[in-house]
Amino acid sequence: MGPWWVVASETVLVDEISYPSKITTTKPLSLLGHGITDMEIHFLQVKFYAIGVYLEPEVVSHLQQWKSKPAKELEGSDDFFDALISAPVEKVIRLVVIKEIKGAQYGLQVETAVRDRLAADDKYEDEEEEALEKVVDFFRSKYFKKNSVITYHFHANSSTAEIAVSLEGKDDTKYVIENANVVETIKKWYLAGSRAISPSTISSLAANLSEELSK
Repeated sequence: MGPWWVVASETVLVDEISYPSKITTTKPLSLLGHGITDMEIHFLQVKFYAIGVYLEPEVVSHLQQWKSKPAKELEGSDDFFDALISAPVEKVIRLVVIKEIKGAQYGLQVETAVRDRLAADDKYEDEEEEALEKVVDFFRSKYFKKNSVITYHFHANSSTAEIAVSLEGKDDTKYVIENANVVETIKKWYLAGSRAISPSTISSLAANLSEELSK
């Protein structure tokens, strides 16, 4: 998980990959969403990554407008996921590789997804292009075998994010993204409701947060 995290003993299986139900960074975070990314290739459903989304449990205090709403309603509400993204709490997105991939290929996926979203919002300037190129460079030299881990750590009230990569159980290598627009757009890539990359993760987040909001 990374040397600066304390991991709880309870685990959740996400497509046969074990995720701790809780981790501790500077604060305890709970696994409140999980899923996979997949695609149909030659009539076969190919799975690429498992995804786990860890949030501070206090996130529900920023989502009270949706209290007692059913999961299906939350799942279909991009406003709900926008509020989740902007909630001032720590967020950790942990990807575990299912189908091995070159770092350059993964970096290209990140670059394309972030660039296209920023361009659509008219926020893709020289600073964003340069910041994104540095992220791509960080991934380029890596090779992600099965069970490699990519972690995005978004601090509360911060416009930076830390990427950590763990290959074959070795110590993490890290990189800090300092461009606020790129950081925000990576969050959106994974968490922005109907616009996110993994419908199963969005469905899981909606179900778990609906349950937390009904307590």
